[in-house]
Amino acid sequence: MNLQVKQVAFGIGQTQILQGIDLDVQNREIVGLIGPNGSGKSTLLKCIYRILNPNAGQIMLNGRGLDELSFRESALQMAVVAQHNQYQFDFSVMDIVLMGRMPHKKLLEGDTPEDYTIARRALAQVGMDHMETRNFLSLSGGEQQRVILARALTQESPCLILDEPTNHLDIKYQLEMLEIVRDAGVTVLMAVHDLNLASQFCHCLVAIEKGRVVGTGTPKELLTPEFIQNLYGVHSRIVEGPTEDSIHIIFTETVK
Repeated sequence: MNLQVKQVAFGIGQTQILQGIDLDVQNREIVGLIGPNGSGKSTLLKCIYRILNPNAGQIMLNGRGLDELSFRESALQMAVVAQHNQYQFDFSVMDIVLMGRMPHKKLLEGDTPEDYTIARRALAQVGMDHMETRNFLSLSGGEQQRVILARALTQESPCLILDEPTNHLDIKYQLEMLEIVRDAGVTVLMAVHDLNLASQFCHCLVAIEKGRVVGTGTPKELLTPEFIQNLYGVHSRIVEGPTEDSIHIIFTETVK
């Protein structure tokens, strides 16, 4: 599954949030969006997963424009783990995860034994299989995030879109979640807050500032002390990371 973004722009009134964004995510590549708060990362992802409509430009899945696809067709190709997941009713964990099967069903078609097998397998992947009968709203923020990832895996789409997927998670589950994403063998585009996690798990990084792409490359290529200083306003030093192509960033102080 290839994902392309071509000259996408989005604004509200006189405020331009995205300004001519270009992005190319190749099949089974993990691409991380980085940048300071308010740079436009979440807005771009919302345009991709069809919460927002771009004012200009084009978004394509495997060469087909999103505007050519029904919402069901795009859901079969693209699963989403959003930053905020609010429900008005107190569904069970299993109910939430089974929602991932909806794009595969006809109108009013019920859940099958196969759907439950797929859902339970996804819950086991995220370490939540013992909580399938729990009420979703009774879970902690981190537990809810893991359930939402299980829902996305249950969708069995060849592309995953994730907006800050490690929010609310402790260190163990941050690593586990990104290991699951990496091992899923699908195309991934995700906004990442932690540059060290981005370096460890992403093949390529795209830096966004004030709605524009200001840098693209592998973590080793892009994340130099000078680039980090310009983008985030902090001093840092770089050491070798846990894998051959990754780095570890040590932040030292803010730019005075």
